[in-house]
Amino acid sequence: MNAQITLLVGLFLSFGSAQAQRIAPLQLKGNVQGAKNGQIYLQRFDNKIFHTIDSATLKNGDFAFQTAVQLPELYGLTLEKDKTPFYIFLEDAPISVALDTGAYYRNTTVTGSKSHDRFVDYSSRQRNIQIADFIKEDPASITTAYVLYRYFAYRLSPPQIREYTSLLDASLQNSQYVTILHGLANTLETVLPGNKAPDFTSTAPDGSTVRFSDYLGNGYVLLDFWAAWCGPCRRENPNVVAAYQQYKNKGFNVFGVSLDKTREAWVKAIEADGLTWPQVSDITFWNSKAAALYGVRSIPSNFLIGPDGTIVARNLRGEELHDKLAELIDKK
Repeated sequence: MNAQITLLVGLFLSFGSAQAQRIAPLQLKGNVQGAKNGQIYLQRFDNKIFHTIDSATLKNGDFAFQTAVQLPELYGLTLEKDKTPFYIFLEDAPISVALDTGAYYRNTTVTGSKSHDRFVDYSSRQRNIQIADFIKEDPASITTAYVLYRYFAYRLSPPQIREYTSLLDASLQNSQYVTILHGLANTLETVLPGNKAPDFTSTAPDGSTVRFSDYLGNGYVLLDFWAAWCGPCRRENPNVVAAYQQYKNKGFNVFGVSLDKTREAWVKAIEADGLTWPQVSDITFWNSKAAALYGVRSIPSNFLIGPDGTIVARNLRGEELHDKLAELIDKK
């Protein structure tokens, strides 16, 4: 067994020793319930996207991986590359999995991974968690950094992001999660209300190149980030359509940026939802350049931009969007 590196935790207690991330061979075995043969895929998590890095053959449902990977870290297990995998936090330790692919992996069990145990614990009480308290429970766990990055960062201000990342153990400061969060804090400061909207180019459904700034200067523009696969986006679309219909002749336009994976799904959703305003996408999912430029980590997300190109408001949904447009357009 590899020796663990004991890390001092500064001003608060850590419930165990921290292990710095490093490359090590997996000690992972398991069984897929209800499957005898076929392949199981190991996927690496990177910027909200899982990438397949290895596969194993099922033998009477059993499988094993000894792949050399970065540990501890979040990975995915799946029987179908294009489907959402089972999220599993792996460590440099013997780990076993009883994978139940039904009901969104609800009955799957993992033994041997303290990081995964912490993720299960978070999932069971997430509605009642304050992020600062959660960090202080175990500031050296890779799971703690992931939870801050995945479930809280999109609703935090730049100062809050910096405050909470500073609570994490030194062993996590070079992890992908903290690195992204530092960059996110810097980006969010550039797109606060009162700042000029950053310009970008992307691709329209017909393949032409579109520059965002060409649509500014003639009234208010809602820069709307969405995707066909995003349920909350699709439920919000009728509200945006209603606002557009009410104010399009009064100096209001919408500019859509899709975080879709395929052009086919994107175009189909545009037609189905009646989105008649300009649309662009680079079809790169969470690697969207426009989304990165605006610090978008959760969708739906939007920015209301004034005639002078200045950001007026962010994330106006439901009646908030209508109220803001009434304030700016009807009352001027």
